[in-house]
Amino acid sequence: MGEDGAVTSAPQCPDGPTPTTRLIATDLDGTLLRDDKTVSPRTIAALAAAEEAGIEVFFVTGRPARWMDVVSDHVHGHGLAICANGAAVVDLHAGREFVQVRALQRGIALTVVEALRAAAPGTSFAVEMTTGINYEPAYPPFFKDPGARVATAEKLLAEDTDDNAAPVLKLLAHHAELTPDAFLALARSAAGAYASITRSSPTALLEISGPGVSKASTLALCCAERGISPAEVVAFGDMPNDLEMLTWAGTSYAMGNAHPDVIAAASGCTVANDEDGVALVIERILAERIAQRQA
Repeated sequence: MGEDGAVTSAPQCPDGPTPTTRLIATDLDGTLLRDDKTVSPRTIAALAAAEEAGIEVFFVTGRPARWMDVVSDHVHGHGLAICANGAAVVDLHAGREFVQVRALQRGIALTVVEALRAAAPGTSFAVEMTTGINYEPAYPPFFKDPGARVATAEKLLAEDTDDNAAPVLKLLAHHAELTPDAFLALARSAAGAYASITRSSPTALLEISGPGVSKASTLALCCAERGISPAEVVAFGDMPNDLEMLTWAGTSYAMGNAHPDVIAAASGCTVANDEDGVALVIERILAERIAQRQA
């Protein structure tokens, strides 16, 4: 269940006519994936049906490329996914090869670290790069990588600064005492002028990307390459890191388990992720397309 409870009724559709859907953009955790991190058979079938009908599907997630195995078999056609909140476009058909990287400059990351240490003492950091994650000793053991380096953020960001250094995708900041939304508001006040700051975790864990980097801005680039307008995009999400994407897309759905801000921002609402809310809307889109052809 999300932060303001589950919605179990049928999808609430946006008002007015819906333009022809050419692309579906969906978040993963809390949205397409069930709480057990699986893709249901119904959702798998809906994704395949959408692609067969000529609708492109993009997974747009905060996850790093190395965590995309859960959906790599369900990307058809183009094979691309947008990862790390827009910092990377990854080809899942080519072993998660990076197609595009929108890096966070290390100098900017260091400025953010300094600002957050001053504004929220006790903040711990991790650094997500194209080669993996490194973290501070105090950073919580969410998904510790045995191959990671452990050091202060200042040292991790100062190391390997030559032209061959692995690009930084995002900086992660955790606080053990602040509430998630309070930490987000504080961080944006202290460091929002330097970088894009958002969150997708139920804990006080922030995700910090380069200026202007978001799910929405990278999705917009991918759509522009394909001649697809925002009006032809249907997007799904559940957490604050989805807000820009949901307001950019012509039609958007908040999951029934979504954060209150997401429900307020989306143009429609579907049922919760554990009830296959994305699949339910895709099925309706495809049924409407068939009905229009038969009319």
